[in-house]
Amino acid sequence: MKEFEIAFPVGHAPAEAELRQAAGRALGVRPAQVAAVRIVRRSLDARGEILYRYRVEACAQGETLETYTLPPYRDVAHAEPVLVVGSGPAGMFAALRLLMEGRKPVILEQGKDVHARKVDVAALTQRSQVNVDSNYCFGEGGAGTFSDGKLYTRSNKRGDLREVLHQLVAFGGDESLLVEAHPHIGSDRLPRIVENIRRCITEHGGEYHFGEKVVDLQPFSDGRKRRWKAVCQGGAVYEAPQVILATGHSSRDTYRLFAAKGWPLEAKGFALGVRVEHPQSLINRIQYHGKYQPGMPAAEYSLVEQVDGRGVFSFCMCPGGILVPAVTEPGEVVLNGMSNSMRNSPWANAGIVCTVDPADVPEYGRYGAFALLTFQQEVERAMFDFSNSLQAPAQRMVDFCRRKPSQQLPKTSYHPGAAIAPLHELLPAAVSDRLRVAFAAFDRKMHGYYTNDALLLGTESRTSSPVRIPRDPATLCAVGLEGLYPCGEGAGYAGGITSSALDGILVAAALAR
Repeated sequence: MKEFEIAFPVGHAPAEAELRQAAGRALGVRPAQVAAVRIVRRSLDARGEILYRYRVEACAQGETLETYTLPPYRDVAHAEPVLVVGSGPAGMFAALRLLMEGRKPVILEQGKDVHARKVDVAALTQRSQVNVDSNYCFGEGGAGTFSDGKLYTRSNKRGDLREVLHQLVAFGGDESLLVEAHPHIGSDRLPRIVENIRRCITEHGGEYHFGEKVVDLQPFSDGRKRRWKAVCQGGAVYEAPQVILATGHSSRDTYRLFAAKGWPLEAKGFALGVRVEHPQSLINRIQYHGKYQPGMPAAEYSLVEQVDGRGVFSFCMCPGGILVPAVTEPGEVVLNGMSNSMRNSPWANAGIVCTVDPADVPEYGRYGAFALLTFQQEVERAMFDFSNSLQAPAQRMVDFCRRKPSQQLPKTSYHPGAAIAPLHELLPAAVSDRLRVAFAAFDRKMHGYYTNDALLLGTESRTSSPVRIPRDPATLCAVGLEGLYPCGEGAGYAGGITSSALDGILVAAALAR
């Protein structure tokens, strides 16, 4: 087997004959002697001529290419149950792995199924009606369902990423997810995939229970071994030997439950800043060096800068996307970005955020494990208090850096609207100061990025959980709590769809052992 690279202009998909000819040259044989050839990765190169670069594997006759096959799902209707609290990426992929391991996942989700959830998301976006159990963060599929669906993680440190990608393709994702350097699904396609995952789990004997918010977890012994009760808000009680806790980065009630019981928690650093919205045409012009043509993918970017010992970086960049309200409680303003599979809106948006560690906010130390959670909440509430609505406090980029109020604002994709605000004052001073330095530095990397055509909106604050649930590195159980397995973003061990899915798989495999 040999691996090699070829390049073709954007818009030209290499035919089988072209791949075989290139493979023959790489292997030193005639094209007819090439036994198999396949593309394993495709990446866009805009440094000179706009090209797609393909990494290709090929083998000659007498050899074979390695293939990946998903382990089979088993019928678990009569198997021992495992409670899975939360149906986001961590919970869903933990449940799928439990099917492979012969265990029955019983999923308890505080929100609604993906179709009913759409009604609440529309009410939040269009009428600012906040349903605390059904919104952009809570409900079937978690925060990932209504997002860009970026799957950029390529690290296999947590596990085999192929298990995640191949399942997403099997449940309705495009096969390009397996080869794209920066794969994404799109918020228009994710609900169907999430629903297909649910159908697979229930067809193999697993269970879904929507509208079941877990308000208490109780360990007990049945006389033979330790078990767990999950008590739900409506009074329903579910029992199992083990619980996978996959509640997501915004499930503050879970942390309060742990604190009330005296179970271990610790403050964890996270990142906070603003959503920055540029015209997509401007980002295209910058990234394609003025060579953008219709039909080329909407340009994206990734930026990072160290300022005063803290990282300032782009987060969840959505080319051709829109901004949405990611609030989970009344009285706060939180923004997130999303985009459909075509990425065809006229705006590009990204979180530009600054890392915040417990040492950065010593005045919050009295809150213990809730230090950064309290800090996060106060920033989100300050944004709401300014406009007394879900309108986002906003300022043009140059005005922000000059500490000058904007006289008027450009159009925005954020449906609740933007309110002219001194965002440089509303943000914590350390964050605001670092952002100003970073924007100038980003312009040196992407000339034209620093412009008053860019709109800053506050705030982007749900980058990851500001609280971690410590777990035993050997068993992956919560420390001192045998049979309780925290995982994903809500436990502080992941950030994004793929890393959360991998952590869910990791925990389910550890549980099965």
